[in-house]
Amino acid sequence: MRLLLVSANRERSPYPVFPLGLACLVPSLEAAGHELRALDLCFEADPEEAVTAALADFTPQAVIISVRNIDNVTWPGSRSYVAGVKAIVDRCRGIATTILGGSGFSLMPAELLAFTGGDLGVAGEGEEILPELLACIERGESPAGLPGVVAGAGAFAPPRPVERIAAPDRRLFALARYRREGGMANIQTKRGCPFGCIYCTYPLLEGRRMRLRPTAEIVAELRELADAGIDYVYFVDDIFNYPPDFAEELCRAMIASGLTMGWSAFINPQFITPRLMESMVAAGCDAVEFGTDSGSPAMLRNLGKSFGVAQIRESSRICRELGVDFAHYILFGGPGETPATIAESFALMDEVAPTAVIAMTGIRIFPGTPLFERAVAEGMVTPDEPLLEPTFYLAPAIRDVLGELVTDGAMTRRNWVAPGLEINMSDAMLEAMRHFPVRGPLWKLIKRLGRSHAKPLSQPQ
Repeated sequence: MRLLLVSANRERSPYPVFPLGLACLVPSLEAAGHELRALDLCFEADPEEAVTAALADFTPQAVIISVRNIDNVTWPGSRSYVAGVKAIVDRCRGIATTILGGSGFSLMPAELLAFTGGDLGVAGEGEEILPELLACIERGESPAGLPGVVAGAGAFAPPRPVERIAAPDRRLFALARYRREGGMANIQTKRGCPFGCIYCTYPLLEGRRMRLRPTAEIVAELRELADAGIDYVYFVDDIFNYPPDFAEELCRAMIASGLTMGWSAFINPQFITPRLMESMVAAGCDAVEFGTDSGSPAMLRNLGKSFGVAQIRESSRICRELGVDFAHYILFGGPGETPATIAESFALMDEVAPTAVIAMTGIRIFPGTPLFERAVAEGMVTPDEPLLEPTFYLAPAIRDVLGELVTDGAMTRRNWVAPGLEINMSDAMLEAMRHFPVRGPLWKLIKRLGRSHAKPLSQPQ
């Protein structure tokens, strides 16, 4: 079949993200004999017209639409993407079979398929099941019962995780442009998350059982990227440094390979030791991001974190001593949040002195998570409430003052960024920063830039 692969993601803040999920589909689709063409809407001035032109030029029999995110998970400055996906499906209707997939789609597959009017959907990992679905279509057979395949509003069989995570094939996409405008490429070394953060969707998307790629295969992919001109990568794993022995093994393999590529990753404070961080630095790591969430012991427990304040302090100390830029991500507004717990987070961040603190206000509620169950129990949402539009958990004790509390604290600290409130960072500032010769996360530039002015708070939805 002729297949048009469409990356629907158009979000460029804080930087454009290469469509890794679609690239992972390419090997199995080509092996099944399909003819492929890709359309990346991230850089298109008129995405709907770009879809129409691709349909006319390529005349595909099916359009695979990858939905990376439903919205920007940011309060109060939330942006929904679902209308844009529907517009793409509308352009394809009557011309080709539309099949939706991707991480965003997989969070609410039946709801998103119904909203967009797509023909079919694939929830979960698509490398193995999508070729099976296409074979059913070619034979004129019903895909009912295929794992993860959504054909309507009814129930569908649970997704089937792939056992072997294949290396992506990036040749159909503008890798050089992502390097030029985003400063880096992305790479994945594992899937699955065994941790219990109450808001997190990774266990829903990838399962709790971790599946690791062979380190030799990862290094080969890194070398392929280097040969293509990439000099900086971001490891998109939920947690790079777990399991710790796997992270250590990968770092040793990268060092042995002689690669001189810079990189950064998202890490857990619980599993950082001086030895592991030294290995990471020797392998090219110059920045890390901690999924810290809070500086309050009570809030760390409420959010289901696996670590405490002592580990946040120790992992920060290790980064400072080794000269590694580091950022802590903080989530304000979760269950049990009060003005006192917010003050604890500010105090701890002042103490550990990271390069940057990225503060998110409110926590996006997704079905299937413990946070959703908590929100239902507290009457914030109903069990059958549609959540396609951004819906956030805001603790009752701070619901009416959260924005003001975070604004007051963050505006007096130059290393704090609050995207939803546009404090110390704005979309315009991010666009300007992309002109700097920086590789890796843009927050590393905070040390070199002044502070922008905060914009007025928008009202809670």
